[in-house]
Amino acid sequence: MIYEIRTYGLTVGSLAEVEKRYAEAYEHRKKYSELTGFFHTEIGPLNEIIHIWGYESGEERTRIRAAAAKDAHWPPKIQEFITRMSSEIVIPFPFAPEPKPGTYGPFYEFRQYEVRAGTLPEVQKRWEARLKGRVAVSPITLVGHVEFGTANRFVHIWPYPSLDARMATRKKVVADGLWPPTGGAEMLLTQASKIVMPSAFSPMQ
Repeated sequence: MIYEIRTYGLTVGSLAEVEKRYAEAYEHRKKYSELTGFFHTEIGPLNEIIHIWGYESGEERTRIRAAAAKDAHWPPKIQEFITRMSSEIVIPFPFAPEPKPGTYGPFYEFRQYEVRAGTLPEVQKRWEARLKGRVAVSPITLVGHVEFGTANRFVHIWPYPSLDARMATRKKVVADGLWPPTGGAEMLLTQASKIVMPSAFSPMQ
């Protein structure tokens, strides 16, 4: 599987209307393929939506997007509200759980790390050694490296039932020696985090 993470900046005050129009259009789009998740930023860059689409391959993505583009109802009529757009193709770490529909949040922490050139294989190795113990405490939605987009970046998304639960979980895994993976600081260049929440029509809640 590959996952396309599309991030759109929106004009101030337009989020509710954008989600309404997107939900209406998605009723027609999902016959081609379904969303993995659709979120808006709660803490971090405001007026932003993130939609995640899963595909078996790049070829399937191209075929499905071409078919959907012929549908009169797609894309959603939200162009007037968009201030910026970005897209990244993420390949999951092979040992990571597959994202599945369900209720896990409603708070999702979306983290993006950039690492030194050439260190991603070692980062992945260290994550593999620790992830099983970490997800025994709380689940992960997605972790993978960016194949097309910002080079030397990987993304991980963690759901929590509350912000208090997030804090408690993070304290516990550190105190118990479960997390983070060892030696990460020597390979990391930048770290970014934001809290997002699912829209009503998101398969992940």
